[in-house]
Amino acid sequence: MAFKPIVMCSVSIFSLMAGTAAYAQVDAAPAAQQGDAASNEDIVVTGVRASIVGALNVRKESIQIVDSIVAEDVGKLPDNNVVEALQRVTGVQVTDRGGGEAATVTIRGLADPLTTLNGRNVFTAAGQSFALQDVSANLVRQVDVYKTRSADQIETGLAGQIDVKTRRPFDFDGFAISGLARGIYNEQADTYNPNVALLVSDRWETGIGDIGVLVNGSWSRTKYRNMSTTAGAMVPFLTDGNLPGVTTSNMPGACPQGAPWVPYERLQPTDCRVVSPTNPNGNIWTPGTNSGLPTGAGSTLDINGQETPYVLSRDAVFSSDLYGKRERPSVNAAVQWAPNSSSVYTAEVFYSGFRGNTFNSLQFSFVDWWGNPGAVELYDGTNIVKARTVDDVYGFNSGDYATNKTDSFVYALNGQWDLGDRGKIIGDVAYQTSTNKTSFIAMRTDRVAQQITADFNAGGGVPSYHFDDDSLLTDPSVWNVAQLYDNADKNKGSAVTLTLDGYYTWDEGFLRRVKAGVRYDDRKASSFTRTQDANNLGAPLSSLGEDAQFTNSGFFDGRADVPTSWTLANGYWLHSNADYVRGLYGLPTSGQLSLDRVFDIDETTMSAYVMADGEVSILGRPLQLEGGVRFVAVSTKSNFFNRLADGELTRAGNSAEKFLPSFTARYEITPRLRLRFNYGETLRRPNFTDINPNYSLTGDLTNVGYGSGTAGTANLKPTHSKNYDLALEWYFERNSAIYVTGFRREINGLVVPLTVMEHIPDNDIVAGATDNFAITRPVNASDGVLKGVEVGLTYYPNYLPGILDGLGFQGSLTVLDSNQTIPETDSAGNITGETQSQFFNVSKLSYNTTLAYDKGPFNARLSYIWRKGFLHNNEARLFANPIGIWYKPESSLDLQLTWNVTDNIGVTFDAVNLLKSKQQSYYKYGNAGDSEKYNLGTLLLARTFALGARFSF
Repeated sequence: MAFKPIVMCSVSIFSLMAGTAAYAQVDAAPAAQQGDAASNEDIVVTGVRASIVGALNVRKESIQIVDSIVAEDVGKLPDNNVVEALQRVTGVQVTDRGGGEAATVTIRGLADPLTTLNGRNVFTAAGQSFALQDVSANLVRQVDVYKTRSADQIETGLAGQIDVKTRRPFDFDGFAISGLARGIYNEQADTYNPNVALLVSDRWETGIGDIGVLVNGSWSRTKYRNMSTTAGAMVPFLTDGNLPGVTTSNMPGACPQGAPWVPYERLQPTDCRVVSPTNPNGNIWTPGTNSGLPTGAGSTLDINGQETPYVLSRDAVFSSDLYGKRERPSVNAAVQWAPNSSSVYTAEVFYSGFRGNTFNSLQFSFVDWWGNPGAVELYDGTNIVKARTVDDVYGFNSGDYATNKTDSFVYALNGQWDLGDRGKIIGDVAYQTSTNKTSFIAMRTDRVAQQITADFNAGGGVPSYHFDDDSLLTDPSVWNVAQLYDNADKNKGSAVTLTLDGYYTWDEGFLRRVKAGVRYDDRKASSFTRTQDANNLGAPLSSLGEDAQFTNSGFFDGRADVPTSWTLANGYWLHSNADYVRGLYGLPTSGQLSLDRVFDIDETTMSAYVMADGEVSILGRPLQLEGGVRFVAVSTKSNFFNRLADGELTRAGNSAEKFLPSFTARYEITPRLRLRFNYGETLRRPNFTDINPNYSLTGDLTNVGYGSGTAGTANLKPTHSKNYDLALEWYFERNSAIYVTGFRREINGLVVPLTVMEHIPDNDIVAGATDNFAITRPVNASDGVLKGVEVGLTYYPNYLPGILDGLGFQGSLTVLDSNQTIPETDSAGNITGETQSQFFNVSKLSYNTTLAYDKGPFNARLSYIWRKGFLHNNEARLFANPIGIWYKPESSLDLQLTWNVTDNIGVTFDAVNLLKSKQQSYYKYGNAGDSEKYNLGTLLLARTFALGARFSF
């Protein structure tokens, strides 16, 4: 009988587990020996219950700690991609939900999971990771999230491993065809978006053995709208016009700012007007700290030996109205051949594509020194400005258009040969390529407004601001055509991977299995870029014609007291007429443009492992043991090209070797109660961009007196982690279980940024020209510990009467605690001390709950996900204090309904983000937890509704 994704009748635990790998590199590795008679019962489940209980059984049968999503789970939840489906897995947190989908996944707070496809390491372009959100949920048979690691698994990824399994023809008994079509309504963008998939598979008995062919394709398109409004960085402002050390001899003329101080003018980190013998650089305060400047009423700064009062105010307010479109075509195809009962050959290809473009309509206004500062309103008992008015204030609009295109292919040939009924040899050859191309063009238009009035938090963490005449925001004649920014990038990567694994088993005695294998991987990556910019064109926007203008409307859905409409350069027009626009600025056009080579990297990895499984009896119950060691040798050869020195070549190379031990014990305390312990060591390799020593520079775009830039560190080392896990699992009914896991990660050599002020002349910077830059480099200068507890529950009671029979519950809770050292530096980059910080993207508490119903032709799930606020990222170390950006708690309520019209046809309705949650960020000063006072940005998240149909024959 062909597999039916609509209704699964008489699906046993073994059919759910068919073809499932117990280990990442060997699909056919045998399940651990079971001493539990209950585990061999024929557990019959259907529909929604099949997916939830199937995932529970994967965990139960594995020696490692594994949480999974089986085919029904991925295909039936209201998810567009694998990342969204994973958010319901214990210990998994997702974030960055803009554009109507989640984009970033962390496992127990760590954001670098190794992503594998059918056990093979995959990547996107020149990166070390794979864009998991590009995998359509429609293509997936099963996703396994490995929390612990054994010696036969690839060594990278501190967070764990996410193994995505696609379908193969031998998963089916014969001919099978299934498909779906959904229309998804994005409420915020007011768009209808298609999502379609089709699978065709068949197998035949021939004279040369069984042969199967499968083709599975998926395509989706999403048009979305992101709307956000933000109060800018919090920086110091002088409270009066008297600045210590200022004299008439060093005021206007010698200073770029060129004017005397006035009350409530912004204090730059350095200023030539306070230069003195004891302060030759004119330093006033140091940007880029984690704690921020004091916020108490009457706080002062030491300026030339005199305590000078200041207030903390926002430097700007701005709104972003982004229109985006993305398409995701994907296909996997497989041919399988079993010439006899002891061998199987599989040839398969996987393609994942991404096509995206965005037009960001940005409206930005300073609320600081560019104008004539007026009165301010402070929060009681603080020096923090809540509201202020500024005259003659500078602002700009920017039409930003970006494109993104990715094509990734994986070609693989796999052979499996039985060694009698005791063992197996598995060989695998894979070749993959991935290319990513991006482009960006932006035109700014600027003006000086007569007045702006801003309340940086008018309520709920959302700012309010208006100009003296908001109607001028939509008048193209008052907007001057200002800077142009034009750049593009191309990144590509390829890899050839060879693996050979084998194992042999015994039924009696202590030694039950020996397994060994080798892996060779040759990875190549290249990066190319170009950039050019130009200063003001010196003409009104109206002079470019109506096609060059864009006016938005209905911004922020009436949920903030901010301008709802403004005019700026039309991003679509900029993209379509790029050469014409470049010509207006006197820049090279497409026939004269070329990409500069950034780096070429060749990384070769050789690894080998050996491991053994054993079993002993303690108090009449089986204790299963697994131990092994993996040896890894990595050699990297790099060519870096310095764009600031006509492509000057720098060659680099390094190598490293490491033994990584692992050990797992699983003890059956009773037939239904299990205890697991695991120890393993893992690595996180540096990103290729992080080892490029050449500069990437940005000019002084905000008049702070210097630009910014990044550069890599050629001798960056891998990060190493020692991982401990202890789990207790109680399978109290055959469809139900509760489990508790404690874990600890001791991580050495964490990569953190260090910023150094450098003088870089002859840099070709046009917009914001300067020779001084704050350069940030990654260094192995931090150690950290991540620890926590996760609790999971799956409960399907078998005693509910009547219509209540079919109710079930699945939920999990994760408590995390993280701490890492962060070095503090002076302006020269010397480490002067260290502070403590949480890990990025780690919520101390998160939980998810799913109420499921499965009876007759109806299936339903109501899922709620919540995570506590967390440190998301650090801002550029230019002027902000503090630099840490925190996110408020995030949640989502999702609904899925299925009506199985027949055994082969189903109708579905999905709803995501029913409560219209929003994403909000804020600064955090020291231990201050009042996010309302330190609010930053608010992003509206889309609510979506989908109606679809599925079939399977």
